[in-house]
Amino acid sequence: MKLNEIRDNKGAHYRAKRVGRGIGSGKGKTSARGGKGQTARTGVALNGFEGGQTPLHRRLPKRGFNHKDFRPKFHVVNLGRLQLALEAGRLKSDVTVDGAALVAAGLLRRVGDGVRLLAKGELKTPLTIEVVGASKAAVAAVEKLGGKVVLTGARPAEG
Repeated sequence: MKLNEIRDNKGAHYRAKRVGRGIGSGKGKTSARGGKGQTARTGVALNGFEGGQTPLHRRLPKRGFNHKDFRPKFHVVNLGRLQLALEAGRLKSDVTVDGAALVAAGLLRRVGDGVRLLAKGELKTPLTIEVVGASKAAVAAVEKLGGKVVLTGARPAEG
């Protein structure tokens, strides 16, 4: 076999119909592009156009979109950090610990949309903690010591 003898298998290559080669070819005159207008020209890409029928993207209902910049920003406080603040004397165990107390103790810069309590670290002192949200493990750890977690639910104003 020589390079000039290599051929496709029979039926493997379909010879494209040549358009615009006279009336007898069956694809003459407008070359199967219809009449005049935008789609008779080259370079047409009408994305989503369905021949005048309402396109799919307009038939389907619009659903919501939640932008990440407008999502509530919760500040996280771990139980271990609370214990360190108690040992350093920046927090008192007899007072309810809320966002303002955490800012005063230097654990947070600002309250933002609220404080979330997480269970990382170990708490050794019973506390009453007022937060917007808390993990189940954090609530269980505080209540095991005889403390209490109060979930406010309402978020304070930005600040």
